[in-house]
Amino acid sequence: MSNDIKYEYKSVQAVRGFESRSIAKEQKEGSWELVDQTHGTLRTTLKFRRVKPETPLSKAWVVFRRLEPAKQRAIVAGMTILLLIAAVGIGVSAAQEKGDAKSSDSVALSETPAQSPAPTVAEETGQVITPDTVATKPTDSTETSGPSPAPNGAEEVDQVITPENNKEFAALLATTDTCGPSIADFATKYHDRKIEFDGSITNLQQYEKYKTRYEILLGPGDAGPKTTVGPNFKYANVNMFDLKFTDSSVPSYVTEGDKFRFVAEVGEYKPNQGCLFFLTPVSTTVR
Repeated sequence: MSNDIKYEYKSVQAVRGFESRSIAKEQKEGSWELVDQTHGTLRTTLKFRRVKPETPLSKAWVVFRRLEPAKQRAIVAGMTILLLIAAVGIGVSAAQEKGDAKSSDSVALSETPAQSPAPTVAEETGQVITPDTVATKPTDSTETSGPSPAPNGAEEVDQVITPENNKEFAALLATTDTCGPSIADFATKYHDRKIEFDGSITNLQQYEKYKTRYEILLGPGDAGPKTTVGPNFKYANVNMFDLKFTDSSVPSYVTEGDKFRFVAEVGEYKPNQGCLFFLTPVSTTVR
């Protein structure tokens, strides 16, 4: 009986050190079973499986496959005839509805009374229009004043998003679901906008070939590697120059737990790569 069990599979990329969080999430939300994990330099590939749920269609297909060929052909022929009958019925119904709509439009047009043109100002007042009266005709201020200009959204677009001026960003920094749908919604809505927040480095990986370049994970607050809230913000393939420090006391290097005031540009959110939320550095201030 165990040979009849069918599984479906999926792979998830998790940042090194965060595998347990990804495994727990998949087990809780989708009843996925971990079957293998491959460790890379910066990320770990987690492979899961779960029993493929049966559907009425899959059950019917199994029954159909067990029938004799003659019965299978008879069922296929019957279903083909039913589909043809349904298609003909839909076509006839659509034609009837189209004809009824045209008839209704014709009746409506024939019953609509002709409207006489609206009287002019001269006809209403009995005034004879001459060049003098046209030139001296008083103009109502409400007629000459144009519509109010539309509000300019440039100021709002250029505004840097902070937890103080944006409730969505404040909620995002406090979330405990690092793969929740609110992160994807925020990344889509505010793509290319600038955000600013107090945070710390939660994880840092140095490239083996380029010792001066890093993969840096950021989190809100001051907890560093012990951060438990907020998205998995990431600076990918950056060096000290890319961090763009604003003050004179520029550190010679950074490490896990360092606290900064980050200003960054919102990039892409990748749920299939350990739920990473990519940012581009704009400025960094030591706290």
